[in-house]
Amino acid sequence: MQIETQRMLIRNYILDDVRDLHDILGDAEVMKNCEPAYSFEKTYNFLSEFCIGKESAVAAVHKDSGKMIGYILFKEFEESVYEIGWFFNKNFWNQGYAYETCRAVIDYAFNELDAHKIFAETIDSVKATGLMKKLGMQLEGIQRSHTKDNDGNWADLYFYGLFKDDWNLCTGNAFPKREK
Repeated sequence: MQIETQRMLIRNYILDDVRDLHDILGDAEVMKNCEPAYSFEKTYNFLSEFCIGKESAVAAVHKDSGKMIGYILFKEFEESVYEIGWFFNKNFWNQGYAYETCRAVIDYAFNELDAHKIFAETIDSVKATGLMKKLGMQLEGIQRSHTKDNDGNWADLYFYGLFKDDWNLCTGNAFPKREK
């Protein structure tokens, strides 16, 4: 995969991304709503086995600096249904990078891969669900007290989804362009 936006380059992972990925996955604040921060060794194994080996994630690279600032989970869950998720380096939070990157990946999934549906899940009922809503995703359900957070407390799990037809309506691609 290779997608370019105004400020980002979205591409497949390479082993040289390990330090930048560890800046993300090794940060307890970034990982707060997922799992404990990764050791460098766990980051390296995750990168080589999951991100590269299974091609289940893509790297979000800041074009101006060349730094890989975002991890985007992107994998086919079942035929034409894709899961998306994200973690970004906290030094780049609140600047629209996650939205810009996820929007481009979703657009790629619907327009290049002919995906039927994209879904995401989270225990973060504020920031992550806010981005899901901004991306046009709809709440599909809440599994109450379904999983434990990093502090061992029971947490609700929120499921959001987006269908291709809804994406086309919200992006103005509802009607195919006719050739003249």
